[in-house]
Amino acid sequence: MSKRLRRGKSMCCCSSPQSSFLTLRPAFNCYEIDIWTEIAKFMGGRCLVMLGSVNRWFHRLIFKEDSVWKFACLRDLQVPEPPQRVSFSWLKLYASAFGTTESSFYLTRVSSIIFNSLQSTSRKPQVRFCLADGSHSYLFRQPEKHIDWMRIGAFYIDSSYVLLTETLIWPLRIPKGETPLKMLETSGSCVLNNIKTGIWIADLQLVRCPVCNLESCEGTMQTLDARHIELFHTNGYQNGSWEYEEIGAHESKKHSDGASGGIFDIKYFRDPSTIEVVDLKSWGAKPNDWQPKARIGLHAVAVNTNLQKNDGLHVKYHAMKAGAGGEVVSIRISQQLL
Repeated sequence: MSKRLRRGKSMCCCSSPQSSFLTLRPAFNCYEIDIWTEIAKFMGGRCLVMLGSVNRWFHRLIFKEDSVWKFACLRDLQVPEPPQRVSFSWLKLYASAFGTTESSFYLTRVSSIIFNSLQSTSRKPQVRFCLADGSHSYLFRQPEKHIDWMRIGAFYIDSSYVLLTETLIWPLRIPKGETPLKMLETSGSCVLNNIKTGIWIADLQLVRCPVCNLESCEGTMQTLDARHIELFHTNGYQNGSWEYEEIGAHESKKHSDGASGGIFDIKYFRDPSTIEVVDLKSWGAKPNDWQPKARIGLHAVAVNTNLQKNDGLHVKYHAMKAGAGGEVVSIRISQQLL
């Protein structure tokens, strides 16, 4: 015999809290400045320009937010943030360090092209992106003498004194002499003062013989070329009023195993990274390897090229100042076989 169900209460609805998935959420906003600023910090120059061409919002973010280019520039140059303020936008500094060989100011012009395209049409502008591997000083002066080059990297000059030398031997020694000319004549090294502090970019240049203009002359010269990161944007450099001046020269009339040159911030002579740069045995080329080698530290840079049998080396030192009595903004150490 079946039993009847006892029902003390009537059937009622569920009183549990409402499920979270039924709650309406706000629409996702893809234009979050903080998010895209962080994403942009991990992008290279080419990708940043392409992102800035998507629409007006990205154009404003990429080309108006200088912190993005500051992060990218310091990251790609592998140097710390300088304590002093720079005189130009980081967008321009990035362009002159990593821009095309056709123009060191390519990025700023591309920004204008993209903006005008976005103003006139809602479609994505068709822009050719041709960011190459940087700019160097021979693009502006004596391009006909230039043969080849390679980017060494960036280093930081914190004091206003540097040692220029053609000898990479530890410990580094301060040469004696009243002037850089006297120092170079006696030791092949010199101390240069009134250096513009900040980030410096170093390149190794291979140029034709600076004396001969004959097409039959096959003479070449190796040049350690260092410049302040802001140099290409200064009026004095652009209008040609700032010129390289010879500091002095040193000549060795006997066989040289290699052509070396170095620039060292005197304040950091005993810094571990400087000692590594001076230690040629740790990074120099092996015998019978004629390719140039270079080493860069936080406050120093050096180059070395093994040489075949020769009659000696002629080394010249040049510096460019920011006008008469101005700070030194560029340095060259050039070596030519006798």
